Amino acid sequence: MAIEQVQNLPQQYVTDLGVDYGKQLAGLTAIPLDTSRFAPQVAAQDPMQTQAASLAASGVGAYQPFLTQAGSYSGPTGYQSFMSPYQQDVIDATLADFDKQAAKDMTGIGLLAAQTGNLGGGREGVMRAEQATQSNLDRAALLATLRQQGFNTAQTLSNRAFDQQRNLASDITDLQTADINQLGRLGGLQQIQDQAVLDAQREANRLEAFEPYERLNTYGAGIAGLFSGNAPFGTQSTVTPNPTPLQTALGTGLVLSEIFNPTGRRLPQSVI
Repeated sequence: MAIEQVQNLPQQYVTDLGVDYGKQLAGLTAIPLDTSRFAPQVAAQDPMQTQAASLAASGVGAYQPFLTQAGSYSGPTGYQSFMSPYQQDVIDATLADFDKQAAKDMTGIGLLAAQTGNLGGGREGVMRAEQATQSNLDRAALLATLRQQGFNTAQTLSNRAFDQQRNLASDITDLQTADINQLGRLGGLQQIQDQAVLDAQREANRLEAFEPYERLNTYGAGIAGLFSGNAPFGTQSTVTPNPTPLQTALGTGLVLSEIFNPTGRRLPQSVI
């Protein structure tokens, strides 16, 4: 007997879309992607960061000359660099004035001896000896005072210079550190900005590279929807295959049975 088969065939335009999708998919995937366009990149150091590193390297030991100079201002001879070059002139002028005054004092002794009738006498000699001795003591004391004043002034200036040089050594380190930190911070911010630009460009390149795939995916999803929902729109066809020899023989036997036994009674075994 004949067997009927019902097939839901897609519309021709759906089939054409499927063929077109397959061609596009094969063509697109045959082209290798240039992954270097969206490979991760690291922003280079900003020039300010480079400058900070250079400054840090060049500044190592920059304080040493100041400490060395400060060292020369200490110790037993540190004051000598600060002795006034006019110190001796001041001493000479002061002693000259003192000597003039001492000479006047000696002259006064002679005048006094003449007035008292002791000129050339022993009393005048004693007075002159005492005056000379005292004058010499006073002159030595004056000279020592002048020298001590000069030394004290030089020592004070030496100590001040020593402290200044040490402070400069500390200040230059602090100032360089501040410059390095500031350059490093500003350079770091700029590097972050550069990195953000690189990341944004990489993402843009990735979107551009995968845009055809996204578009083809959307295209394929639409076609799949047409195939899955094709039944209401498809062409329904009935296929009746030719009967096989066995089906034909069975069919003939049934027809003969109906002819010779129209009542449907069971025939005797001898008749069959």
